[in-house]
Amino acid sequence: MEDLVIRDADVVDGSGAPSYRADVVLDGGRIVSIVKEAAAAGCQRPRAVRELDAEGLVLSPGFIDMHAHSDLALLRDPDHSAKAAQGVTLEVLGQDGLSYAPVDDRTLEEVRRAITGWNGYGDDLDFDWRSVGEYLDRLDRGIAVNAAYLVPQGTVRALVVGWEDRPATPEELDRMRQSVAEGMAQGAVGLSSGLTYTPGMYAPDTELTELCRVVASYGGYYCPHHRSYGAGALEAYAEMVALTRDAGCPLHLAHATMNFGVNEGRAPELLALLDQALDSGADITLDTYPYTPGCTTLAALLPSWASEGGPAEILARLADPATAERIRHHLEVTGSDGCHGVRVEWETIEISGVRDPALGDLVGRTVREAAELRGDSAWETARRLLIEDRLGTTILQHVGHEDNVRTIMRHRGHTGGSDGILQGDKPHPRAYGTFPRYLGHYVRELGVLSLEECVAHLTARPAARLRLPDRGLVREGYRADLVLFDPATVAPGATFAAPKALPTGIPHVLVDGRFVIEDGKRTDVLAGRSVRRTPV
Repeated sequence: MEDLVIRDADVVDGSGAPSYRADVVLDGGRIVSIVKEAAAAGCQRPRAVRELDAEGLVLSPGFIDMHAHSDLALLRDPDHSAKAAQGVTLEVLGQDGLSYAPVDDRTLEEVRRAITGWNGYGDDLDFDWRSVGEYLDRLDRGIAVNAAYLVPQGTVRALVVGWEDRPATPEELDRMRQSVAEGMAQGAVGLSSGLTYTPGMYAPDTELTELCRVVASYGGYYCPHHRSYGAGALEAYAEMVALTRDAGCPLHLAHATMNFGVNEGRAPELLALLDQALDSGADITLDTYPYTPGCTTLAALLPSWASEGGPAEILARLADPATAERIRHHLEVTGSDGCHGVRVEWETIEISGVRDPALGDLVGRTVREAAELRGDSAWETARRLLIEDRLGTTILQHVGHEDNVRTIMRHRGHTGGSDGILQGDKPHPRAYGTFPRYLGHYVRELGVLSLEECVAHLTARPAARLRLPDRGLVREGYRADLVLFDPATVAPGATFAAPKALPTGIPHVLVDGRFVIEDGKRTDVLAGRSVRRTPV
């Protein structure tokens, strides 16, 4: 007999087609049969070792988080309910150009320090990998949900060139191409960049184009956090479209937002740019999270010249009064490139997490509020916080616009991505709430998307971008990565006040046909594995 039959489910299959009622039978980690209600009339219904009554529940493919920062969390926390409880069955890691492979001993230490605010330092982990393939092998020992990986361009540049703001030599460019090729051959699905983060931001378009050509030759895609989401946002989007078309590489735009006051109401301009490229043959998708605030590290706001050389050099510049004053001027007067060319507004910058517990009283306060608490200027408070916390501070940026969020999520190339940073005492609630918020707030409450449309955005579309031939749809022969949710009650528990609360209305989640969430509770199942690039 088969392993499991899910009876009387309302199947929303990921294709965008209307739902239908069916019994869905699983065996060996795959969907082996789907018996629609009409087809079952008058005939014997399928049987299995176990039956699950899904009356009143929607059965859909598991959700794919196209922009995740769980690179260490998946290894550190076998529970991983932050994502599993949302119905996420696959995350894409290696985002924003900085992650933990490929590295050598020097680069690994530098990267760990540079993105402590994203993932923690990882002093509770054994970093027993250096290559992309070795990192994926480490995931294969057993994780809560599946994971794919993007080769991080900034890490590759740090490995080959270092953290200096200079062009790569021809020999260095060849080594970077080789490093990207090795990562792709070992199973990465594409290349990411963080073009407002060092050292990735120091790469000119010619360098990025060459790396994208390598990625395209392996059937992968390019996922840039581009050079501006603020004052130069449209130009930055256009730059990425032109660059990837020149390279012949598919493009996936990371957390495709239009933020800050300069971009209020300008989402239609972005979509017009993308539609023109799509209509002329470009291959473009994007992801968004369904919230207005952003999230990053406090150090990310610094101007690029102040970040050159890596974490140790940043701290030295912050400690020097004259250099610190130059940094302040760029942030508060000129508009730092690290802050997307916009002058920083300290009242919009909320401290969401610190590495040093002694600084915990500042979490949940804006930098302006923390300055008032400390009796100092906002800049001096930020500077001291960066130094005292060794660049480990994470922040929320309250700079988004709801009309832009809704407009972009309707686009034909849209997919869902949490951009979820799990580090810190008060992280952005998107880490725990993105997918139920789509289903509850934007489908049921607002009707921005239909249920069938939204599920397609979160399942089949990302699976197609990842070139996964047996995921993203409820189909016979497909992987049994599935979620059952109540469309009448599904909602995020996470709020800005309580950002780690788990969602409601998602009683069951299966990875490889095994329950990772059952009756609303996390099991001890670790059925997730690396999902490696399908060969061309």
